[in-house]
Amino acid sequence: MSGKFKGRREDFRLVTGQGKYTSDWNLPGQLHGYFLRSDRAHAEIISIDTKSAQSSPGVVAVFTGVDTVKAGFKSSPNIARYPGRGGMLIKVPHRDGLASGRVRHVGQEVAFVVATSALAAQDAAEKIEIEYRELPVVVDAEAALAPGAEQLYPDIPGNLCFDYEYGDEGKTNEVFAQAAHVTRVVLDLKAEVKPQVFTLKPIADYGHRLVLDLYPVVPPDPLAALIELDGKIAGGAPEPAPAAKGAKPKVARLATIVIDAGHGGEDPGARGRRGSREKDITLMIARRLKGLVDAEPEMRAVLTRDGDFYLPLNTRVEKARRVRADLFVSVHADAFVRPHARGSSVFTLSQRPTSEAARWLAKQENDADLVGGVNLDGKDRFLAQTLLDLSQTATTDHSLKLGGAVLAELGQINTLHKARVEQAGFAVLKAPDVPSILVETAFISNPEEEKRLNDQAYQDKLARAILEGIKDYIARNPPRPSSPLALR
Repeated sequence: MSGKFKGRREDFRLVTGQGKYTSDWNLPGQLHGYFLRSDRAHAEIISIDTKSAQSSPGVVAVFTGVDTVKAGFKSSPNIARYPGRGGMLIKVPHRDGLASGRVRHVGQEVAFVVATSALAAQDAAEKIEIEYRELPVVVDAEAALAPGAEQLYPDIPGNLCFDYEYGDEGKTNEVFAQAAHVTRVVLDLKAEVKPQVFTLKPIADYGHRLVLDLYPVVPPDPLAALIELDGKIAGGAPEPAPAAKGAKPKVARLATIVIDAGHGGEDPGARGRRGSREKDITLMIARRLKGLVDAEPEMRAVLTRDGDFYLPLNTRVEKARRVRADLFVSVHADAFVRPHARGSSVFTLSQRPTSEAARWLAKQENDADLVGGVNLDGKDRFLAQTLLDLSQTATTDHSLKLGGAVLAELGQINTLHKARVEQAGFAVLKAPDVPSILVETAFISNPEEEKRLNDQAYQDKLARAILEGIKDYIARNPPRPSSPLALR
């Protein structure tokens, strides 16, 4: 890439979580759809059994490739008419609305479930059983063009759909010849990805950046990994012995607590006067809190990150939803322009900040995605749901109850910056069905509190205070019995 950087203009509404999208709609009688996607790169579809999905609660219809063929579905027309190398026009293979007979890439749509709610559609889709016969796979572009390579589409001979060049080759070679250093990067991928290339303006400690993001077409399932690693929760564990007649089970249900250590990686968060970094403090406290939660017989903790790496805000939300968290607790260490600011705070989500300080803090935390190098134009389905009408659910009310319980416990070990739970538009709290709080443990910008935050004994006190608040909330509001981590 060469030439003058033209800059990037951010939409303030999107950066601060005030965007509005079609997924925010909730109209009377509205139905929801969910695509079941292939987990195979190339395979023949032997059979699809949708009976269990069709009988699931809330399901209106289930469609497969057979239905799209019967309906006479036509492939999308080729609208790209510009010529390639030697005047070649792009070739577009026939693509069924839903895979019919064969899947040709990971993530290809195989079935579509329509239901009265998004969760009902997803639950039903997971009951669809598909039998595949594996076919040869070619994931390397050069190998795909080699003679004798497996052909993906019969109407695209040689697997070449377009050969294209752009720009002045002579001038480009001249620029590279004059460059002090030339780096060539080749990425070998195990699965299909959705690439995004974009630039970022200088922010925090970083100058102009060229960013390449590679997102998997089918994201990994942390719930499956959790169940696989823990045989006590998974069905692979031995069935527990029947309880004695009349005896009460010790644990009726495991509550899943997702603990989010704020910031991480290239995003250090706030900095103290002695050089402490918020990302390090939050991770230490989060690990201690996880240890305490896991020691409780009725609870199980999951960390969004357990190392010094960056996670986009929407990924943190998605992780919580994928493990069907009962509670989400994001741990932070506050900072303010004035060093004498002090005390602990608890925040929940609201479109209307309860104070200017809460509005300012939410903007600072939401800017983490700019520091971390996130392309805000590539909106995730969960981050896009930034203005869900939470008044239609009990999520907001339960978040306030959880926040109040945790705040009361923090008040036993530290000064409270505000005696009530504050509210603002924190992007990391926007899981629409998970009670979520953001805990500002103390002000890292205050030299005295910075010193305490680095003290292991004080970190233990903070973790225990948060745990006691969680326990108090759960005692009054038992976890959902429908969780996948419920014990028999």
